[in-house]
Amino acid sequence: MVRVRLEFSGGLELLFGNQKECEVDVPVASGQQELTAGHLILWARDNMLQERPELFVKGNSVRPGILVLINECDWELCGAGESTISEGDHVVFISTLHGG
Repeated sequence: MVRVRLEFSGGLELLFGNQKECEVDVPVASGQQELTAGHLILWARDNMLQERPELFVKGNSVRPGILVLINECDWELCGAGESTISEGDHVVFISTLHGG
């Protein structure tokens, strides 16, 4: 298990029961030695998301328009879904899409 601090904003918190920030223990995927951002996203979808998964995930990643920061760094610079998540990391999901 890897303890991670998660934060949801830009409207995503509404999909997670109005939960803006939490600490969770996430198991490492079977057959893997490290937790990846991709596995964390699927775990959050399956264990935390309360409604409308299509607004959070598309395939095995976040949907376009969701910014992911790992320890204040854009996950695209760290390897996106293959980024390693370590004990105590802070992962932020921010929706940049808004209707009008």
